[in-house]
Amino acid sequence: MMRILTVDDSRTMRDMLRLALVKAGFHVIEAVDGVHGLEVLGQANADVIITDINMPRLDGFGFIEAVREDDAYRATPILVLTTESDPAKKNRAREAGATGWIVKPFHPEKLVEAIRRVAA
Repeated sequence: MMRILTVDDSRTMRDMLRLALVKAGFHVIEAVDGVHGLEVLGQANADVIITDINMPRLDGFGFIEAVREDDAYRATPILVLTTESDPAKKNRAREAGATGWIVKPFHPEKLVEAIRRVAA
């Protein structure tokens, strides 16, 4: 079973992600911000990471950069799921190591397709 780590400070968004991903047959591990995401990453053994950008303590850019610094996660796909649609922020996320960018609100089917595509 594919393991997905979701990193988002919004409980509502984490619940929506969990619902969509569990329904699609994924195992979901949740983190409430970038710092927490890095803490659980070791035990999560995630196949794909989905992260928000705007979070307290450590934002999505810092989280992605920290994940990419760890050799074990250099190739793990990271999807950014955010309300942001600014091209400069997209580029910054790509430079940090993000694999893809999805704008909220998301369509569960499209999200699942994106996960399957990047994990293939």
